[in-house]
This record gives sequence, C-alpha cells and structure tokens, in this order.
Amino acid sequence: MSAAGIDAVDVQRQIEELWEARDELDSRDPEPLRVVRHAVDLLDQGRERVASVEPDGEVVVREWLKKAVLLAFRLLEVQIVEVGPFEYTDRIPLKRDFASAGVRVVPGGIVRWGAFLDRGVIVMPGYVNIGAYVGANSMVDTWATVGSCAQIGANVHLSGGVGIGGVLEPPQSAPVIIEDDAFIGSRSMVTEGARVGRGALLGQGAVLSGSIPVIDAETGDELSRGVVPAWCVAVGATRTRRYPGGEWGLPCILVVKRLPEGVRHEKARLESLVRDHGFAL
Repeated sequence: MSAAGIDAVDVQRQIEELWEARDELDSRDPEPLRVVRHAVDLLDQGRERVASVEPDGEVVVREWLKKAVLLAFRLLEVQIVEVGPFEYTDRIPLKRDFASAGVRVVPGGIVRWGAFLDRGVIVMPGYVNIGAYVGANSMVDTWATVGSCAQIGANVHLSGGVGIGGVLEPPQSAPVIIEDDAFIGSRSMVTEGARVGRGALLGQGAVLSGSIPVIDAETGDELSRGVVPAWCVAVGATRTRRYPGGEWGLPCILVVKRLPEGVRHEKARLESLVRDHGFAL
C-alpha cells in the first residue's frame, strides 16, 4: 500500500499500541513491520512530519512518528548494500525516485528512506537522515548533515559542513527547527532542539544548542536559550563568567543586527553585513 492510501489516524493508534509492547515484538512477525513501514512512508512522502511551528509560534511534536522511527530500527533487518567497490550494512534503505520528486542529489549525497525532500531541494555530497523534513528550494551544501527528525524550512541554505543535530529520544523532545528563508553559515552546529527563526542568518562556525544563551548585542539582554529570532544576523561569541578557578569565556550567540522582515538577502549582501561586524559566512 502506498502512503497515499494510508489512514494516518489508524496508523497512529497502531504505532502507539506497538510502542507499549515494544519489548515483546518479534522482528520475524510481518504485521508490526507492515504498520511501521506505513508510518515511515507517511514521513517519506511528506504527508506527515515529526514537528511543525504553529501560527502562534509554538512547536508541535508528533511523538508517534518518532516512535515509528525508533520501532523501525528495532524491526528492520540489517541489509548488505553494494555500490561498485563499496559495501555498506544498514537497517534503513536509501530514498529513491528523486527525479520524479523534482529533487537533485549529486554523487556523494545520501538521503535515507523516511526523510522528505520537497521540490527544488538540492543535496550536495552530504547526508539527510530518516525522519528529517527539508522544505522546497533548500540547499544542503557540501558535507552538511541533517540529523534524524530535523525540520528544515523552504528556501534555506545550509552551508558547507553545517551540522544539524538529530533528536529521537525521548520521543516528546523537540527536534532542531530551521525556519523558512534562514541561512546557516559554514561549519555551524545547531543541535539539541535549538531553533533558528525565519529569515535569520547564523554566522560561520556558530554553535547553537537548546541551552546556549542568545543575547542582544545592543542591550546585553538574554533573548532566549537556543532560539535565534527571526530576521536577524546572529554570530557565535563568548561571555565571561567567574568561577572559583578563574574567569572563563562561555559560548553564546550574539544578535548583532536586525534585518527587514520579509526581504530575502542575496549571499553577497549577507557576507557584507556579517563582515561589518567582523565575522564571516
């Protein structure tokens, strides 16, 4: 059965039942695997997604879909895959039919089944894991990685070497979310359920986790933990903290500029904005 013919409500109920009985499941029983495949197919085709941002700004996590992914790792058998001289062993097959989906994945790009790529997405030699969602016309640049269940919006650029962390357990935990029109600078790391708002630019080499403070450079006020606001330029920085053993610089994210809301910025202009503050993409 294709995902188009799946009743998501019924599959959700069955996944919840399987989750409660997960320690007793037998991988040789075809029925649990059938249900799990249907659930992951919903993710693979974009009919469901692990998390989304509601109009009021709240993040809604659909725990049952994360449970389906975790059950897939329990129930799927390890397969040997040979590609030319290379050999791999994995439980999760690779995603297929990119041309019909309007997606371009160049040699060296790897996308696992259960990840959704909307039309116009380009994946350079990089990695997109199961449960992830990548919105239309976004770029996963060279050696960038999109972890399990991470949510990437439309028109996002993940620059070379960017690491978007995955979050599977516990199932109720929020994944990393990069909202529409954001730009993530080279070698930046966004992990542990952190969030980058719409149209924001995160400068090169920044580290953002759910516990990292985000600070307004103009006022010194802490704006959040792990959430970069929409339409701003933010860069990695440190702030001094005194301990019995001395003073140390602890990581933070510094919001150095606000951008006009709704205006897309060309990369050259973004580079100019960041250079003005002594940083780089």
